[in-house]
Amino acid sequence: MKKNIIILLSIFLLSSCVGSSTSGVFGSGVSIALDPRTLGTQIDDSIMQKNLQARLVFKEKRYLLRLSVKVLDGRIFISGKVDEPEEKLKITKMAWETKGVRSVKNNIAIKQKFSIKTTAIDVLITSQLRTALILNKNIKAANFNIDTINQKTYIFGIARTEGEKREIIQEAKQIVDLKELVTSILLVSDLSRQK
Repeated sequence: MKKNIIILLSIFLLSSCVGSSTSGVFGSGVSIALDPRTLGTQIDDSIMQKNLQARLVFKEKRYLLRLSVKVLDGRIFISGKVDEPEEKLKITKMAWETKGVRSVKNNIAIKQKFSIKTTAIDVLITSQLRTALILNKNIKAANFNIDTINQKTYIFGIARTEGEKREIIQEAKQIVDLKELVTSILLVSDLSRQK
């Protein structure tokens, strides 16, 4: 009982860190009205995301800042940094234990020494790609989340068409300092339930 209360309290506290309810799964920019998923799917995904985040924080408080969790249509995407490979495996296990999960994509990197240069390059890559997506009229940039860790860029989101997905990948490949691209882009037609 005590554990359930702590988890519920953590979820409540985590939800207060997020913007208004119209911010959608990806944070600011994706509104409920523009999201191709049904309202029910959006709510289910949000509950799954907050549940996993609360369990991760309950296990280790530093995961709150080190890990990013996204849930799309029951698919969990995790990125960030941990100190040991064993932590990565434990986090993957916790993600699979989340009620309603359909798949887990774990893009957690094992932490290396901090470098201002690497961090600056990561921020630059993310900014360049975000700007390119915003300026491309064929891409709805608000539907995508971009994370860069050690010049490895992760793109999560929902593309309206296969053409939009290809354009996003092309835009990313034009970024000079990008070493590796990991995409987890779902098509609207791939979603289990749509509007």
